[in-house]
Amino acid sequence: MFDPATTALLRAVLDEVCEKVSRSETSARTHVASRILEAATRGEASPDSLKQVGREALSEAPTMWR
Repeated sequence: MFDPATTALLRAVLDEVCEKVSRSETSARTHVASRILEAATRGEASPDSLKQVGREALSEAPTMWR
């Protein structure tokens, strides 16, 4: 679906946005990843824009870490 460079960017954005979220918080991380992927699928490729999408998703994510 995405080329290797885009995949690496998406992974880096997810890791940065979720840096304070435990890896065991799979529901929150999955929610954020889903929103980032949706944005990328719509053609969003700017790291800053993808991070903003991720941050917004994190603020509404079902999680216990907040």
